[in-house]
Amino acid sequence: MFKNYLLKRFAFIFCFIQTVLAQNSQEKLFFQSIKSIVFKNQTSEIQFPVQKLGEPFELHFDDLNADERNYYYKIKYFNHDWTPSNLFQNEYLKGFDNLRIENYQTSFNTLQPYTHYQLDLPNDQTEFLISGNYLLEIYNESDKMVFSRRFMIYEEGAKVNAKVFRTRDLQYYNTHQNIQFSVIPPKGEFFRDPQNQLHVTILQNEQWNSAINSLKPQYNDGNRLEYRYDAESSFYGGNEYLFFDTKNIQITSANVSMVKLNRLYESYLTTNYLRRGYPYSFTQDLNGDFIIRTLQGSENGNIEADYSWVYFSLSTPVEFKDQEVYIYGKFNNYELNETNKMYYNPALEIYEGIMLLKQGIYNYKFIAKTPKSNLYNEISGSHALTENRYLIFVYYRYFGNLYDSLIAVGKTSSFEIFD
Repeated sequence: MFKNYLLKRFAFIFCFIQTVLAQNSQEKLFFQSIKSIVFKNQTSEIQFPVQKLGEPFELHFDDLNADERNYYYKIKYFNHDWTPSNLFQNEYLKGFDNLRIENYQTSFNTLQPYTHYQLDLPNDQTEFLISGNYLLEIYNESDKMVFSRRFMIYEEGAKVNAKVFRTRDLQYYNTHQNIQFSVIPPKGEFFRDPQNQLHVTILQNEQWNSAINSLKPQYNDGNRLEYRYDAESSFYGGNEYLFFDTKNIQITSANVSMVKLNRLYESYLTTNYLRRGYPYSFTQDLNGDFIIRTLQGSENGNIEADYSWVYFSLSTPVEFKDQEVYIYGKFNNYELNETNKMYYNPALEIYEGIMLLKQGIYNYKFIAKTPKSNLYNEISGSHALTENRYLIFVYYRYFGNLYDSLIAVGKTSSFEIFD
């Protein structure tokens, strides 16, 4: 009965166009027929598009309408803080945008029909001229925006040395991770007015909802800028993500306890439990990401991977008071909306949710939400030893320029954490 309720609720959302805002104002999804958006560097499986100037990106997405509709792309440029830039398009782009995506294929031998689209950037019609923050917007034939995604282009210049520490605040010693780093200017150069012209952004696991901005260098010896903050540059460690594997959609597999076939395959995941309050246990994960894969056909996941209804469940003896529960992961760009909301079943004492997802390997966790805030660690807990990836973006406005160059991207991980 609850299964039918969830299916009807999803069908209602799917049939009617709904505006869905991400946790930031720049990335949006307006049409629920669009699924499995993947935007990344061509040389990486990690779905976070940051690339050296001139190197390739690739965008993939499916349209479940499966009628080979026309889609177009536009590109905009932004300042370091993602406010709109005053640059003219010909100052950051060579060629044209607002062009039709010509690379598309119809799904092959799948129960769920779809059209798969791919866009490679740069291409013969569109080249990027400068480093910095960009926004890719996809439009339909009626010039209505379908979705948008951020991407960054960097130039080789400065260097970043970074490490992850436990916080010095004993109250958060077992739950938080502190990022300390230094920025080294390009050889033979120095930073002019770094307090005002240089800006840094720190991301945990490529998620914008917890980004740390506005840090100023604390020390400057002429050869490097030092950032040795504690609370100001600390993140909740969170917990390792849960995962499931539907590469072979026809059989049970890792954390898939039951499979049924109706009009589409149905994948029932093993029931999960509250992890807050339990000791930390290391599990290899994708830090929230997902990878499209299929073991059927020729293993071309772009057009041969099928879709299945994936059933999630979270065991708890009582319904959370004044809190909603959501399934959380990169599969829907970490949004909290009706498509990934869970509902409490008092008869079974579990929260239940259902999502239509393409075959592959998925990370997920459960998030609680109150009317005032998102409680990202309320259900899963937070540990200082959790393995997380960190990216540090360094922007610099050179003298006379009207834009913020992205001059370095630093990387570190809490796989090695220092006291």
